[in-house]
Amino acid sequence: MFDFSIVTTWIDSLLRQTLGLGDFWSILIECILIGVLILVGYACLAIVLIFMERKVCAYFQCRLGPMRVGPWGIFQVFADVLKMLIKEIFVVDKADKLLYFVAPFLVIIASVGTFSFLPWNNGATVLDFNVGIFLLTAVSSIGVVGIFMAGWGSNNKYSVVSAMRGAVQLISYEMSLALCLITAVILTGTMQMSGIVEAQTGPWNWLIFRGHIPAIIAFLVFLVAGNAEANRGPFDLAEAESELTAGYHTEYSGMGFGFYYLAEYLNLFVISGIAATVFLGGWAPVNIGIEGFDMVMNYIPGIVWFLGKTFAIVWLLMWVRWTYPRLRIDQILKLEWKYLMPLCLINLVLMTIIVALGWHF
Repeated sequence: MFDFSIVTTWIDSLLRQTLGLGDFWSILIECILIGVLILVGYACLAIVLIFMERKVCAYFQCRLGPMRVGPWGIFQVFADVLKMLIKEIFVVDKADKLLYFVAPFLVIIASVGTFSFLPWNNGATVLDFNVGIFLLTAVSSIGVVGIFMAGWGSNNKYSVVSAMRGAVQLISYEMSLALCLITAVILTGTMQMSGIVEAQTGPWNWLIFRGHIPAIIAFLVFLVAGNAEANRGPFDLAEAESELTAGYHTEYSGMGFGFYYLAEYLNLFVISGIAATVFLGGWAPVNIGIEGFDMVMNYIPGIVWFLGKTFAIVWLLMWVRWTYPRLRIDQILKLEWKYLMPLCLINLVLMTIIVALGWHF
């Protein structure tokens, strides 16, 4: 399996030895290159996800989706991006301009920062700390601040109500997300993203196979809570058009709105990527203990495995969105605090007992 750390070592050698750059300039150029790659990947995936969303939505509604701009409508997203870039950016009268302008950047920073923790392949993880799960949840929480600031800074009572709903929903479901991740940490014995994947290499070693019923429950609860965390239907009450016009970003136009739009779709990918990494082995191939079969599976690049698992979960979450009606705010909070949270706590205790008694594979 190809190790991407070889590429980073080669780039470092090129900058330091061949070009003769010092430590400061080498580190600076490497950081810039990595940042550009992250943003390019972020933007490309956003385009794919928006187009996929429209086609999946059309399929479930017996329509064709966008078909006019380019063959099969593949350039419709580019047309929408161009339109968003040239739209006028206005500021609401009597708005808190500092909060108004900073809020979209906080949301996009949280999304890109969380995106950077995803392990794409063996050695291809941008941020890979020994406390990766802890930092992942910490960085993702910045988005809650951005959402609340957007509503408060807009000086619009509807946006404030929507921001309050969104903040309450995100803070609530972060509890279940964290408990599901802790369940996986207990089983694998590490908080490092690459370590969690490496613990799942080998025949039948994915967490949903190793961890018995508690791991499966944690995986399913993670998908439900992740759907709510990404503000996706049926948990998209924060932007209920019939009640709150367009939600906490009602007063935003142009790329101010575009940042929220991008973050929503990439958060869907991030949640799916984390689920694939923690519970489905990430870039680890399917190994079942048969030598010939495992050899063929190991020839498939790890990034293909990671993207395949992630997009399978993305499609599943899109299926859920376009199947179930929107919930009320009391139903959303009741589901979390009366059902998911107690279930996650019981599940965490069961996983601890299983690991303590050595019953896992």
